[in-house]
Amino acid sequence: MVRDPIALDGRIPRPGDHAQVLVVGAGPAGTAAAIEAARLGARVVLIDENPLSPGLMGLDAPLWFGGRMTSAVQQPARMLELMVAGNPAIAEAFEAGVDVRLGVTCWGLYAPGPGLAALPCRMVGLSDDQRSWMCGFDHLILATGQRDVAVAFPGWDQQGVMGALALHSLLNRYEAFAGRRLVILGSGDLALQTGLMALERGLELVALVERLDQVQGDPALAAQLTSAGVAIHLGQGDFAVQGGLDGVERLTLQDGTQLACDTVCMALGGAPAIELLDAASGATRNSPGGRIPVLDGLKTSISRVLMAGDCTGLTLDAEESGRAAARLAVLGEVTVAALPSETPLLAYQSAWLEPVREDVVLCQCETVTLGELLDVRAPAYLGPSTEQSKARSLATLLQDGPPNQDQIKRLTRACMGVCQARRCREQVSLVMARAAGLGPTEGPHAGHRAPVRPLPLSLLADWEEGAVMARDWDVWFGIEGAWTPHHWIGTDRAGTQPPSHPPVESDA
Repeated sequence: MVRDPIALDGRIPRPGDHAQVLVVGAGPAGTAAAIEAARLGARVVLIDENPLSPGLMGLDAPLWFGGRMTSAVQQPARMLELMVAGNPAIAEAFEAGVDVRLGVTCWGLYAPGPGLAALPCRMVGLSDDQRSWMCGFDHLILATGQRDVAVAFPGWDQQGVMGALALHSLLNRYEAFAGRRLVILGSGDLALQTGLMALERGLELVALVERLDQVQGDPALAAQLTSAGVAIHLGQGDFAVQGGLDGVERLTLQDGTQLACDTVCMALGGAPAIELLDAASGATRNSPGGRIPVLDGLKTSISRVLMAGDCTGLTLDAEESGRAAARLAVLGEVTVAALPSETPLLAYQSAWLEPVREDVVLCQCETVTLGELLDVRAPAYLGPSTEQSKARSLATLLQDGPPNQDQIKRLTRACMGVCQARRCREQVSLVMARAAGLGPTEGPHAGHRAPVRPLPLSLLADWEEGAVMARDWDVWFGIEGAWTPHHWIGTDRAGTQPPSHPPVESDA
């Protein structure tokens, strides 16, 4: 048998941290899964990225906070105390013997497979504000919930325009919402529930604004809001936010009505948080409710990786799905019936995009407008367009085949910013689907890449590596004729072709 002496296999150290059942996400599904798995005798580690660092919140990750956090988020001990007090299931998990780790981010999932055969075991990448490390697992349960979905309109880049899920987090988890006068965009159940929550918290709810001609959610919830004196403005297909030094100051509707407010909250539904699974090449598919995982019961296409709760995109009870995932991981059985979501969120979100002007920015991080996306132009900050790029457009690209969101990302930089496309992924997909004459559920899907959270390079670079990895890493990324060993840089050998490492005979 011939074996390359500097091959990667055998060089990656086995993680010192290991869990029989690792649960990511301490919401209703995740805590239920962790408690059930511990009750069944497994060694369980439960992690949750909350309380979030103020820096991460400022990058609108994982939710669309819109800069509406008070200075209270600068106090980690207070945020941790409020988080535990507001979620009794976390204390219950502690008492059940679960190793609960809060403020820990899971930024990558790695399982042996094509291209990853050198891994010593299944593992995830974890980090806190001090270090980054790998944790091995026998079974992984992803209970990562949902994230906000954004749709562009004039002025949506103002501070104070935010997502409904982020508002729920600031009000219920951290008690750190900086706004007082609120306008909610949308009239589905999420918008109506958010409005009622705002009233319960003593906020001034100025109005709900809906682009369609009728309320989209539960009439009983809408009646509660209108009986409280909250106006619901229907058929408002064109509106804009005006702001000042502190962000949002008012919202001007299509009919000229001006709504004085300091916060505009978009509540058009959430997107299942499938980043970890997708970045690990787990199978996903389009559904009327957005991009969701391909599941067999609660099992993903990656062996020993399960999902539970809202991240499945399915209509199921969060806690029961968590307990079912735990039983499946520990006992190999599952009793939950998962039904596909029937909520046509993509069609609804697409309707909100129809009146958007071409000069409106779709990707805030890279300042890519709708017109630049349709013309497949790089953002203006990179300089004037070349003649070659001027001859290209989304229409010409579509002549060569179906739309590809990763291709458009590379050509225009849309979805390539620090928020990792959390504010523009869905709307760019919907724009491309419409340009190609496709339905909302047929739009292209841009892949996720690890790390799935913005992390300081200092944390990722601090990963311990053995002497063999330090010695041989340069050749693992080598392309013949296009690389130089690091120890040749700055010497007279730089730029020359290094000799290949001959394979050695082995009796193994």
